[in-house]
Amino acid sequence: MPAPEPPSAQPSPPEAAPRPTAHALADAVVRARDVRAALGGPPRAPSPPPATATAPGTPHAPRPAPDAWTRTVLGGPTGLGTASLRPFPREAPPAPAEPEGRAVPGLYHHPIPEPDPVRVAEVSRRIKAWALDEVALYPEDWEEEFDGFSVGRYMVGCHPDAPSVDHLMLATRLMVAENAVDDCYCEDHGGSPVGLGERLLLAHTALDDLHTTAEYRPQWAASLRADAPRRAYRSAMEYFVRAAGPSPADRLRHDMARLHLGYLAEAAWAQQDHVPEVWEYLAMRQFNNFRPCPTITDTVGGYELPADLHARPAMQRVIALAGNATTVVNDLYSYTKELDAPGRHLNLPVVIAEREGLGERDAYLKAVEIHNELMHDFERAAAELAAECPVPSVLRFLRGVAAWVDGNHHWHRTNTYRYSLPDFW
Repeated sequence: MPAPEPPSAQPSPPEAAPRPTAHALADAVVRARDVRAALGGPPRAPSPPPATATAPGTPHAPRPAPDAWTRTVLGGPTGLGTASLRPFPREAPPAPAEPEGRAVPGLYHHPIPEPDPVRVAEVSRRIKAWALDEVALYPEDWEEEFDGFSVGRYMVGCHPDAPSVDHLMLATRLMVAENAVDDCYCEDHGGSPVGLGERLLLAHTALDDLHTTAEYRPQWAASLRADAPRRAYRSAMEYFVRAAGPSPADRLRHDMARLHLGYLAEAAWAQQDHVPEVWEYLAMRQFNNFRPCPTITDTVGGYELPADLHARPAMQRVIALAGNATTVVNDLYSYTKELDAPGRHLNLPVVIAEREGLGERDAYLKAVEIHNELMHDFERAAAELAAECPVPSVLRFLRGVAAWVDGNHHWHRTNTYRYSLPDFW
């Protein structure tokens, strides 16, 4: 299939909310008491959760009663005059459907309703057409695996506030492109740690333009068209840049560089046949993780979180904890899949078992406890940031990240084509 030309311009999301000036931000802080009152009362940092009993045979993972401010931030504001702070009209939430598949016992998570099937079908149709017709991403014999990934259902579940399917497609193309790079460069479909640095560097130029001389630019451009993962990166980024402002686009490039750095660390361990210490593995996973996905929740939602608010250390902590927790979810649900694959795949239970001398079951249960601690830290950090900086775009972004965390778990739990749980219970 010939390499496609760059995609034509698509309708852009609604114009982002104007960036607040320093004066406006200061004024918002001065008026924090009024904003907090509108949101349902003075916020406070959540107190440590009370200890509760857990069922026999499950890891110690008590689920704390949500603090009122945590419920406000992650569930959306309530009360007179708060409708404008919500991304969509508030309705009584539907009872979560009982999805196929079961959750990891003892895993702290929040169930969500089954994603809108109409949107899922349309996103699934569009992403397959993009993968096949625009970027020629995979051969025909990969079609079943592509369909089994259920990326449309994944992205619809993770972005419930997306105003349109066009917005959802921004995230969906990037997700598919990232997985193509992972599979073809690192993992299942011809990937190898040998020479990975060169491949990732050249792929990154599909996201972050190469500014070179006129003589050599055509050779670089030809290299992007000749390689399927790079074609996917280039196309997905072009769509994103047209929809996003310069700040979110540059933010995404930085988070993709973080991702590639994590790939390289894992590749170095594979070449050395080295199992890292648990803390080293968790450090790698802060880079090789899902962070590029929730970090674009504002663009997919049709607004923009200003750069100075995104760069706040407290916001960076929230995003990092969300990425870390969701990536441990992937380790837990993909555990049996990776054990069945050729070679040794590092994941958190495997590393804990090797480095701490635990049996498979105990190592897995300890990984569940690590996930739960990260989740509780994420929720506390989000509530504290919302209390400190109750700006509407910050509150909406925090809700968007929380929705991504919940949608990510729902997809892992219900994708029985890819995942099954170990028989530890």
